[in-house]
Amino acid sequence: MNLNSQTFSSNRKTKIFNNPERFTEGWYWVIPSQNLRVGEVKPVTILGRELVIYRGKDKRLVTFDAYCPHMGAHLAEGKVEGNALRCFFHHWKFDAEGMCVNIPCLDTPPSLKLQTWPTAEKYGMIWVWTGEIPQQPLPFVPELEDKECDVAIHSHFLMNCHPNVVMINAIDAQHLNTVHKLPVEIIFERQELNENAIIFTNTTPIKNDSFFIKLIRLFYKNAITYSVCYWYGSINIVTFGPDFFHVHMMFAVRLHEGGKAEGQILLITKKRKGFFGWLCNRIVLWLTKIAGKFFLMGDIKVVQTIQFDLKTPIKADHSIMQFINHVEKQQSLMWGTWQEGRSRDVENKPKRERWQDKMSND
Repeated sequence: MNLNSQTFSSNRKTKIFNNPERFTEGWYWVIPSQNLRVGEVKPVTILGRELVIYRGKDKRLVTFDAYCPHMGAHLAEGKVEGNALRCFFHHWKFDAEGMCVNIPCLDTPPSLKLQTWPTAEKYGMIWVWTGEIPQQPLPFVPELEDKECDVAIHSHFLMNCHPNVVMINAIDAQHLNTVHKLPVEIIFERQELNENAIIFTNTTPIKNDSFFIKLIRLFYKNAITYSVCYWYGSINIVTFGPDFFHVHMMFAVRLHEGGKAEGQILLITKKRKGFFGWLCNRIVLWLTKIAGKFFLMGDIKVVQTIQFDLKTPIKADHSIMQFINHVEKQQSLMWGTWQEGRSRDVENKPKRERWQDKMSND
């Protein structure tokens, strides 16, 4: 590979990647679904923006900007009434579309509308789209796209580096050999899933001839799969295992104040029926947890102290440079304001209205 021919240059300043003031327009996790019951309203702050989120009587999730347009009272102090939210201060009432539908001292309320944000549930988490209309589906495990899933929320974390830097760890071929001692020559193949999602897959065979490796080879024909699916440059889904048994881990990360990374680790498997299916899933999720600990060992201390600067890329960094290019092509938004950091290409502008989702919890 001729590094000089790459569209990414280590000397070029990136617009989104590792930029503490920019993030990609997309779906971002808010809180676990179980933390918001019917009739509850909660304050949340994500990507520098203060929001309120509530679950109406119909179980639908609604997300508004946090402050009442009358005098600026925080709407999280208010009360859910049916499928609407009433401000605590002067009792102005807003429906699920953000329209002001009642003011106690007026017969007819003025035409006011709160800023609302598309909200949905998947894999046991609540997600918010940071733009007007979702352009892509909620992040999903490619192998389990159309399947019901069991999910375990493993842990919450805060890292002292940008989410993009946390993400590249999974496709850093060198560190998989040096830190984790994987007996595999890592060579990734890239596949663009859509403009906001990319998959890196390694299927090279294990070269180790230890007794354990020879033993497990009796139970599968193909090479062990190791693939990473990225969404919006800050979510990755790692799929790992022989052909008869894959485990899936999602690292859902969002930009935190000061350029840090705040994330949730989700363990995911397809739902199996009956008691024995439930028991099998508990074992699978437990094994996934063990696999997750293996990949996290040694990495945490690196991402907590790293000052990322890819000054000297080599051939083994090819996938990392491809990922950076992928991130740079996406729509950037500014921290706090969620306004566009740069415009989309003209050819991409008409693409609103194209995504639909059931907005239901898996």
